[in-house]
Amino acid sequence: MKQKTMHKNFLQKAEDLLTSCQLRKTHPRLEILRALLQTNCPLTQEQIAERIGSRSPDKTTIYRTLMTLMQHNLVHQAYLKGRARYFEPAGRCRADQCHPHFTCTSCGKTHCFYDAEIPAVRNIPAGFLVRHSQLRLEGLCANCQNDSACQPDPDNS
Repeated sequence: MKQKTMHKNFLQKAEDLLTSCQLRKTHPRLEILRALLQTNCPLTQEQIAERIGSRSPDKTTIYRTLMTLMQHNLVHQAYLKGRARYFEPAGRCRADQCHPHFTCTSCGKTHCFYDAEIPAVRNIPAGFLVRHSQLRLEGLCANCQNDSACQPDPDNS
């Protein structure tokens, strides 16, 4: 019952976002927004399709829908990893700067650092206008740092 209520809450939030931008509430838009709102980390097109499940739109529809949602500032591309684009709801960032994303080099999980403060970039060369900045960090997450495989071997002390 709790899962169904959460699903409805995210679906209602998706409807509200589409209404705020005067966009039609189509199945692909609602489901893609719901999938993004339900997670705490950016998702690829494939991950979005997996979260939607058997009723997922095809890859082209997901891509076009994401582009439409980006044009209306409901979704943004959080970062690019290899050839995969990662998307998340735009409301989690400021217009000029996205929160930092941390990817663990051991387990591969990405974490959003919503409250991390990022210093302003200074001394931009003349002729350049920065409109948006993103920061992607890599290293070991707390779980992998505490993993026994990462700890020094006590027999070699």
